[in-house]
This record gives sequence, C-alpha cells and structure tokens, in this order.
Amino acid sequence: MKTKYRLLIIVIVLGTGACGIIDPKNKGKGFNILPLSADKNFGIQTEKQIDADPKQYPILDPNQYREVYAYVNKVKDNILNSGKVDYRNDFAWKVHIIHDDNTLNAFCTPGGYIYVYTGILKFLESEDQLAGVLAHEIGHADMRHSTRQMTTMYGFQIVIEVAEMIALGQTTPQINQMGLGLINLKNSRGHETEADQRSVLYLCGTPYNADGAAGFFEKLEKTNKGGKVPEFLSTHPNPENRIEHFHNARVGMGCVGKNTFREDYAKMVLKLPK
Repeated sequence: MKTKYRLLIIVIVLGTGACGIIDPKNKGKGFNILPLSADKNFGIQTEKQIDADPKQYPILDPNQYREVYAYVNKVKDNILNSGKVDYRNDFAWKVHIIHDDNTLNAFCTPGGYIYVYTGILKFLESEDQLAGVLAHEIGHADMRHSTRQMTTMYGFQIVIEVAEMIALGQTTPQINQMGLGLINLKNSRGHETEADQRSVLYLCGTPYNADGAAGFFEKLEKTNKGGKVPEFLSTHPNPENRIEHFHNARVGMGCVGKNTFREDYAKMVLKLPK
C-alpha cells in the first residue's frame, strides 16, 4: 500500500511542474524532479533564515533607504516586464540589499528572493550594468538552477522524499536547512552560461545595453579588486570568456538598446550608507 501511495505521489510531483514536457514554462530548463512549489517554499524558508542572521546578512532598512530600494526595484521591474521571464508571475521577485561594502556579489534564491550587496552596487558604474547583474541572478531562479542541482547534491532518493513532503504541504528542519544551503551553492559552468544568456535575452528589447553585465567583468579585469570572489567567478575564473559571450549574444539576438543611465546610477550610489 505504501509503495502504491509513493508511486502516486511521484506521478503527482512529475505532473505538476517537474517535467519539462508537461510544464511548458520548464521547456529547455532540464529535468527537475521537484515541483515549482519547492522553489517557492525554499525561497520563503531561506528569506526567514537570512532575516534571523543580521550579523552575517545585515539587510538595509527599506524605510531608511527607500530611494535606493525604489531604484533597484525599478531596474528589477524593467527586467520582469520584458515579457521574457518565464516565472515572472509565479515567484516573489523581492529585493533585499545587504550592507557589506567588501563583497562584490548578488544572488537570487529559489522562488525569486534577490539579494544585492552594497559592495557590488558601489563597484558598478551604470544602470545597465546593474540590470545585467540582476538579470543574470533572475536567470538562475527562472531556470530553477538550485532545485535542478539538488538531485546531484543529495541523491535521487532523498529528493523524492523531499518532493513527497512538499507535495503534502509538510516540512522539516532538515528541509529548511537544505534550503539555506542553496545560498552558498556553486553554480555549474553550464548554469552560469545559461544565466549569462538569459541576462542578454531579458535585456534585449529594453532601452538598456543588453550586454550590460559585461561591464562588471571588464571593470573587474582592469581593477583586480580584492574582497570575496564574486559568485559570477565561482566556475569561470577567467572573465574574458564571459565578456566575449555577452557581446556575441547581444549581436546574435540583434539587440539595439544603448542607454546606460550613468548619471541616475551615480545619484543612487550617493544615497547608500558610507
């Protein structure tokens, strides 16, 4: 009886978004045994745990820094409104800004919770560069990279059990911890390339330079700035290939946007904490 029930749960899981054949939005995103609800639940749990650890993740107060949040959210919305983010209406797409000037990083959890460090905001030089970085991170969540990697990380058996519990609306401290572990998950070379491609795709058709993210790598090469290694370089130690890929993708997609909005960006940076 238990085996039959287990098989039924697996069929339900596969039939509610885990298989690209059944879920049109998952087309081209690879096989994912976990349902879309897993991304949402992991995102919610991860946000709670980050909020509970202000020492490691000192989040800027959205009320105190209302103008900064409004600016970053505007850029985020420009990306989401491109019409090319598949899970635009399914995920939260909520922005948090972490006060850490020594870290050049940004990340997006499953379910669309976006975290941007003040270090990278101060390092970037224009709005199109920020748009490129945000679009890259949104791409990771939109492609469901974290939950796609969970089978590799934890094994098929464990992921099936997690999928069963999520399908039943259940959770455990272990599942919550798995979600938190996704923060430091290193994306594979293939996933980084997919996110780069998505960044250009999302910005193509907007007023931005579609290869805006290339500006980050170009400046990184020139300055060789210290601090923590950005997540962008976790699997691509040489940014030259990334720069070329962004430029080639822009040309290949026929993107014509040219605006950088440097002056507006510089005004926003001045509103960040010193």
